[in-house]
Amino acid sequence: MNGDVVDVEAQRDVPESNGHAILKMAKRPVTLKFQDVVYKVKSPKRKTISLKKESQSESLERVILKGVSGVVRPSEMLAMLGPSGSGKTTLLTALGGRLGGNLKGSISYNGKPFSKQTKRNTGFVTQDDVLYAHLTVTETLVYTALLRLPNTMTKDEKIRQAEGVIVQLGLTRCKSSIVGGHHLRGVSGGERKRVSIGQEMLIDPSLLFLDEPTSGLDSTTAQRIVSTLSELANGGRTVVMTIHQPSSRLFYMFHKVMLLSEGNALYFGNGAQVMDYFESVGYAPSVAMNPADFLLDLANGVGPDETEDHVIVKEKLIVSYKNKLANKVKEELEEEEDKDGVVCEGNDPYKGEEWPTTWWQQFSVLLKRGLKERKHESFDMLKIAEIVLVALLAGLLWWQSKISNLQDQIGLLYFTSGFWGFFPLFEAIFTFPPERMILSKERSSGMYRLSSYFMARMASDLPMELVLPTIFVFITYWMAGLEPTVTSFLHYLFTLLLTILVAQGLGLALGALVMDLKSATTLGSVIMLTFLLAGGFYVQHIPKFISWIKYVSTSNYNYKLLLGSQYQIGETYPCGNGKECLVADFPSIKNVGLDGQVNSVIALVVMFVAYRLIAYVALMRIGVTKNKTA
Repeated sequence: MNGDVVDVEAQRDVPESNGHAILKMAKRPVTLKFQDVVYKVKSPKRKTISLKKESQSESLERVILKGVSGVVRPSEMLAMLGPSGSGKTTLLTALGGRLGGNLKGSISYNGKPFSKQTKRNTGFVTQDDVLYAHLTVTETLVYTALLRLPNTMTKDEKIRQAEGVIVQLGLTRCKSSIVGGHHLRGVSGGERKRVSIGQEMLIDPSLLFLDEPTSGLDSTTAQRIVSTLSELANGGRTVVMTIHQPSSRLFYMFHKVMLLSEGNALYFGNGAQVMDYFESVGYAPSVAMNPADFLLDLANGVGPDETEDHVIVKEKLIVSYKNKLANKVKEELEEEEDKDGVVCEGNDPYKGEEWPTTWWQQFSVLLKRGLKERKHESFDMLKIAEIVLVALLAGLLWWQSKISNLQDQIGLLYFTSGFWGFFPLFEAIFTFPPERMILSKERSSGMYRLSSYFMARMASDLPMELVLPTIFVFITYWMAGLEPTVTSFLHYLFTLLLTILVAQGLGLALGALVMDLKSATTLGSVIMLTFLLAGGFYVQHIPKFISWIKYVSTSNYNYKLLLGSQYQIGETYPCGNGKECLVADFPSIKNVGLDGQVNSVIALVVMFVAYRLIAYVALMRIGVTKNKTA
């Protein structure tokens, strides 16, 4: 393993005192401004009935954000509230530079548009905690530090940075516990959320975005999370979050509040003054209540007078905002324009490099992380037992078969080809879909190249992909009494391993293209069954109009190579009545032939490369977002 990969287990005892000096003040304070942000999406076309025509297609354009403006300065924490569908997550994604499409308006960071340096100084915590379940808290943060922090820092400094974040976020007690997930018990929900925040805090961000950081947490845990975020904001950072229904304790911790309803801003300003504002426009709660609950009622069109029409309430609030607050927000934006460029951007620790680390460092860290995360899968006793039992059963069924029973021997070869076509195919289909969210998250943050991830993922899967079939061959080959020579055995073994790598490539391509396990599995079954049927064993006389399938069938080439490992051109077998017949003339062999072994290897190698290229290109669409603010 490359020296850049640090043994995480050996780093767990780093003194906690190292963490207290970390992340006290933001090095590059950022003022975030957004003005007249509009975002539109096209809805799917629908058919409508017309008097002149029987039907016609109509394409609708939904406006998600309708001219939203605001400014957030360093040491301020903005909370965006609103009911589901109000546009708060869309706005957060746009401000974080992760929203492409029909986005209009002005979004600036210290008066400049979104850039690579801005991206490196920005942390983005998604609503769902997208983490590897089998890694410990320390491993999760250390691997992230090794990937995201620049090479201007040494490995030990990166480790200390991770340890410091663990201390700062109060994760010391659980740092050796696995993160866990839906089906695996690990740390608590609040601790998992703090790990997600910690991954972003590693880069010492000046700008931190969080999508529903308290979702699904109890009030005490939510209080701790928001208190931590408040401390980070007090350190000179700009913190922006969406939050659905905070308690009153949480609400009064926010410096600024934005209330959204159907893409319209109903309020933007100081959190402590929000109740006074709505009272001034004629909406005051009839009883004492949580301000957040009251605001959400208003955003849904529910006023103190519940008999008032909901649509009318919303329209009144939109008009009141435009008349009373919009000009104030505009003035605040204009005031900040005079200060643009005054705030020091600080030195770029990346020194202009596009990536924080080299390709080889990324590959090495990702490979070690992948092996640690999936070692429970690689050494799954159920999978190993399955392969051994199938091998023993095949060995017993074909026990010491002789060339006189040529059909039986050929049946074993085709069974082996079919079994090791399906098994790795379905294993590989499950490679990328479960990791889609992690890949999207890490690619969006610019953590590593897609090529380094792809190659590390391929390499981490190889050990068990090749070990299990080798065990299978050692059991069945000698039990079935196949050709007892080293050359034939190695020919058989390497053919099977190449078969598996090709089938795995097909599974990777299907999984990356479809990204839906059920659909990809169904499609994979249909394709592999088609390949088996056209492989030359079941049907010897395939009609010409469909015979082209055999040229793309992996089973056809696998079958030919396996036959070539056992039989030679000119070899004979007893065919009854004391006669000797040519093996090459046997019906199940004649159509496939024993020649063309080299061409079959070339065809499989081409498929091996092509399928993986398809998978790689399909993955390129994940995690690539462009900021298109006007």
